[in-house]
Amino acid sequence: MKLWHKGVNVNKAVEDFTVGSDYLLDQRLVEFDCIASIAHANMLKKIGILSKSEYTSLTRNLRKIIELNKKGNFKIEKEDEDCHTAIENFLTKKCGEAGKKIHTGRSRNDQVLTALRLYEKQELLEIEQLISAFQQALKKVAKQQGNVPMPGYTHMQRAMPTTVGMWLGSFHDAMVDDLLLLDATFELVDASPLGTAAGFGVPVLGINRKMTAREMKFARVIENPMYAQLSRGKFESTFIHMLTQVMLNLNKLATDLAIFSTAEFGLVSLPANMCTGSSIMPQKKNPDVLELVRAKYHVLLGDELKVKSLVGNLMSGYNRDLQLTKEPLFNAIDNTKQCLNIMRIVVSGLKVDKVRCKQSMTPELFATQEAYKLVKAGMPFREAYRKVGEKYAKSYS
Repeated sequence: MKLWHKGVNVNKAVEDFTVGSDYLLDQRLVEFDCIASIAHANMLKKIGILSKSEYTSLTRNLRKIIELNKKGNFKIEKEDEDCHTAIENFLTKKCGEAGKKIHTGRSRNDQVLTALRLYEKQELLEIEQLISAFQQALKKVAKQQGNVPMPGYTHMQRAMPTTVGMWLGSFHDAMVDDLLLLDATFELVDASPLGTAAGFGVPVLGINRKMTAREMKFARVIENPMYAQLSRGKFESTFIHMLTQVMLNLNKLATDLAIFSTAEFGLVSLPANMCTGSSIMPQKKNPDVLELVRAKYHVLLGDELKVKSLVGNLMSGYNRDLQLTKEPLFNAIDNTKQCLNIMRIVVSGLKVDKVRCKQSMTPELFATQEAYKLVKAGMPFREAYRKVGEKYAKSYS
């Protein structure tokens, strides 16, 4: 039964349209909604809304739902609309009157916010671990093959000498900065919205929001209940923006690897088991994985823009438009985690061709070094610059 049902059956087409795919997306929020419900039930016991036996029955069955969900045996039906209804219906069936009390002092508005924040915190920790594993893969290759010299490029032309270690190290260091963004995002979402209800607080009951925040391991509560609703979409777009910075690094590394592994460059090679082939050209060894990683950066940009567009121009307070911010958030998280993992695998199997790298270290790469030697001997830089420039201009004429 729908939590808002008042005896009037909604048109089936309207029901299908408003529910959309939300009941499917909510499957990943079940555990987090149960964690929040356990904390909420304890608080309701503390203020006298639930008896000790009611609390015990509710928490036992909430933990049962978590276990059922982990095994794939707790299904949200379209008729439920979302995980919150499915969970409350299960509790009412198993716990009787206690199940009817669990919604006291909250709304689905703060329920979904709380479940999302708990989910986001867990995902941020997992992404942090994936970034760390990717960095370790970069460091390992740099340690083994980092001393190999290679050309550095500007404007896609050979510019100055560098090394494999400096090249791969730049992506390691880029991720260091992205971890700062990740930490900032974690701090942002680490605030409990539970108890803000529909966005205007809970009158009369005297609920203890700080108690539930502590139980759920949030660092603080969102004090202003209206801001809890304003934060939805704002926090999600910030989360995705952080992910786009991670994906930008992967996009650039994937581009480098795709170019450097061509026969024309040949600076690196990818293991055969990481490449695909052609249905018509038997010789092909295609870096499809790199091309998809490169493309998914742009997919995430679309997800970020989608969320920002959805929440713009909305009146303050809850609006159903916000339901549509879940899917781009989930997609962005899934794509980033997949790309971090696959690029770790690619980097771990990367082979540097020392011979081709050495052959690529042509004389013009050292032109700046020549100019600085003249400067060190006392020649003004601009004069040294022109003198060395003329030398290479003659050699190419």
